[in-house]
Amino acid sequence: MATEYGQGYAHMDRPDLRATGVGERRHRLPAGLRAPIEARTWKEFGYTLLSLPIGLASFVFAVTMLSLGAGLLVTFIGVPVLAGALAGCRGIGALERTRARGLLGLEVAPPEPLRPKGGGAMALVGAVLKSGASWRHLLYSVLLMPWSIFSFVVAVVFWSYGWLMLTYPLWFWLFPMYGGQDGIQLYGGDGHHIYLDNPFEIGATAATGLLITLATPWIVRALTTVDRLMVHGLLGPSRLATRVVELESDRGVVVDTAAADLRRIERDLHDGAQARLVALAMDLGLAKEKLAEDPEAAARMVDEAHGEVKVALQELRDLARGIHPAVLTDRGLNAALSALAARCTVPVQVEVDLASRPAAAIEGIAYFTVSELLQNISKHSGASQASVDVWRSENRLMLQVTDNGAGGADVTAGSGLAGLAERLDAVDGILVVDSPQGGPTTVTAELPWRQA
Repeated sequence: MATEYGQGYAHMDRPDLRATGVGERRHRLPAGLRAPIEARTWKEFGYTLLSLPIGLASFVFAVTMLSLGAGLLVTFIGVPVLAGALAGCRGIGALERTRARGLLGLEVAPPEPLRPKGGGAMALVGAVLKSGASWRHLLYSVLLMPWSIFSFVVAVVFWSYGWLMLTYPLWFWLFPMYGGQDGIQLYGGDGHHIYLDNPFEIGATAATGLLITLATPWIVRALTTVDRLMVHGLLGPSRLATRVVELESDRGVVVDTAAADLRRIERDLHDGAQARLVALAMDLGLAKEKLAEDPEAAARMVDEAHGEVKVALQELRDLARGIHPAVLTDRGLNAALSALAARCTVPVQVEVDLASRPAAAIEGIAYFTVSELLQNISKHSGASQASVDVWRSENRLMLQVTDNGAGGADVTAGSGLAGLAERLDAVDGILVVDSPQGGPTTVTAELPWRQA
């Protein structure tokens, strides 16, 4: 495992990108100037335009079917009609998630699937009616119309007025030639009229149009932010369903980790202590046979077997310490981490500030997290000193391991640090790595505090 962690210290520099200047030449214009011509802006504007007809259609469908179903509830027909309305709204939600993904770049997972209790149409009808996601889709179908009308009007007005005013110097001559007036009428009444017809007024109009054109993409982006919130909040899975999926994923990680640990223990026993004990039994058997013929040779063999016994016992102690060290059970994290630091090849300063002990499971995870990080420091960091700090912050157990090594550790590089992050995530923990090239490296882990 420590070897895998070492891969996290791989060199992360990208001289090829720096040499070509790809990142520097990607955008020569500031974001405010390039926004009106960006593809993202036009996609968001297209999303706003499409929202109006879709919002009208979804509102008519939802209100009509809901009213029809509610009116027919006095009869049995109203129940399937209402279920059909909810099912149709779920279909509208699927369309809206696809539209948001294509035009807004918003990835929203579908809601939790229906789970009818039993077979048949009535079980499906009951599942649709009982699903909270169905009613959220109905709410979205109703709310989309008023919001789409507002966003459509705002977006179209700003876009049209901005571009018309910006291009006014190109087409203002149409007014005196075909309209019989000097230009756009800014004010008129009681024989007094103000027209935008001289060069200064034409330039001021174009400048105002430029400001409106530059501001419009951000206005449209603000409008589509509300759309993003509506799609994510009403058309995606509920928080409870999301939490269930996370727990199922974490359970899978825990099961896989436990299976991997069992395989490691079995391999260590088979290749280490078990092999030595088999060899020891064979040596003792040979010594027993030579005891009468050659007592001196038998004594040497018994002496060698005694040494093998000591080695086997040490391997068993190391294996037991790897499963769960006795010092951790007896004396807690402070003593256990101090013992870890004593075995590290780098001088390590340990500071544990805990008024009480956490639950045994959390304590064990904290111990093995520090153990793996110290092994990483010993074998791969090139550090001359390190420190371990443990403290409690409200309902979290905090661990911080720091070294002055070469740095370059990256939890996203597919190294063993990623596996450690997955293990912590399985118990609602967090692993944060701060490791610039040249060091120092600081790894901070958070674990939930559960009282022993």
